[in-house]
Amino acid sequence: TSTNRTPIVRLILVPSVITLLITLLRITGELRHWSPSFFNSPPGGGGALVGITWLVLVFGVYFALKLASDGHGPAGVGRSIGMAVLGLVVMAFGGFIAAAPQVNIPGKLFIGLLLFAGATLLQFRTWPALSKTLLAYGYAARIPVVVLTFFAIRGNWGTHYDALPPGFSETSFWTRYIQTALVPQLIFWIAFTVVVGTLFGSIATAIRGRQNVGAPVHREA
Repeated sequence: TSTNRTPIVRLILVPSVITLLITLLRITGELRHWSPSFFNSPPGGGGALVGITWLVLVFGVYFALKLASDGHGPAGVGRSIGMAVLGLVVMAFGGFIAAAPQVNIPGKLFIGLLLFAGATLLQFRTWPALSKTLLAYGYAARIPVVVLTFFAIRGNWGTHYDALPPGFSETSFWTRYIQTALVPQLIFWIAFTVVVGTLFGSIATAIRGRQNVGAPVHREA
C-alpha cells in the first residue's frame, strides 16, 4: 500500500487491465496478420501503433497526479525530474555496457543489468509513492508478456514475441527464453517504466503547479 488513501492495487487495477487488453489485441493482430502499421511483428515490434510501451507515459502522468492530489507528492518536483533524467543517463550507460561490441569486459551483461536496477532504485529517493506504484504497474504489465512469450517461442508463432533479435544465434529454448523474455521484460522494461513514468509524471505535476504537494516524504530505513 502506498498510502491509506491510495492503495496501490486499486490505483493500478484499471491501467493494468487496459494494458492486458492491449497486449491481447497486439498478439491477435500479429497472428492474424493485420496491418503492420498497427501490429508490427519483426524483432522488437518497434513502430507498431498498438503496443503497451507508450502507456507508461500516460499512466505515469495519471499515477503522479493522483498521488499528488491525495497529498503524497514528491519531496521536490524539481528533484524528482532531475533524478529521472539521471536515471535515463544511467540506463543509457547500462545499455551501452551490456550491448556495445567495443566493450569487452567480463560480466558486462551483468554490469548493465545492475545499472538498470540502480536507475530504478534512484527514483525511490525523491518520490517513493510514485516509484512503488510504477514498479507494481510495471510487473502487472510485463508478467503477462513473459507468459505469452513462453508459448510464442514454444509454438514458433512468428510474432515479435518470439522473433530472434539481430545477431542472436539459435540456442536452447531456456537460454533463448531467459535472454529474450525474462531478462528484458523483468529488468529493462521495469526500469523503463519506473524511470520514464517518473519523468513524465513529475513534469505533469510541475505543469499543474503542485510542487511539494503533501507532507514531506520520510525515507524508509
